[in-house]
Amino acid sequence: MNVKTALTVIAAAAALMAQSAMAQTAPARADVKAETAAANKKGELTPAGEAGAKAKAEPKSTKARADVKAETKDAVKKHETPAAGEAPTKVKTDGKSDKARAEVKAETKAANKKGELTPAGEAPAKK
Repeated sequence: MNVKTALTVIAAAAALMAQSAMAQTAPARADVKAETAAANKKGELTPAGEAGAKAKAEPKSTKARADVKAETKDAVKKHETPAAGEAPTKVKTDGKSDKARAEVKAETKAANKKGELTPAGEAPAKK
């Protein structure tokens, strides 16, 4: 019986020491929450769904608001601004292709067999 009791006491002591060692290495939940709140205030957290380094914001304009408004008004009068919802650059919109439909279908089928097509919902692979 003495051997069993001694082994039980040693096992219990080892478990207590391991538990206290783990408690010392992990920060408290309140500390982690405080650190996260501070990082959030500083704007250091990455928004949900975004990965990678945060892009630097462009510097603010050196022009006065009135100057920018005047320039925009002049551009609108000269029809130099795109219509609302339109792309800012001119795009060829004749809609005609120099390939036959069968050619395009054959090229797409060949690219699919080679594994060159990007799956739906994924970004194209970097070269």
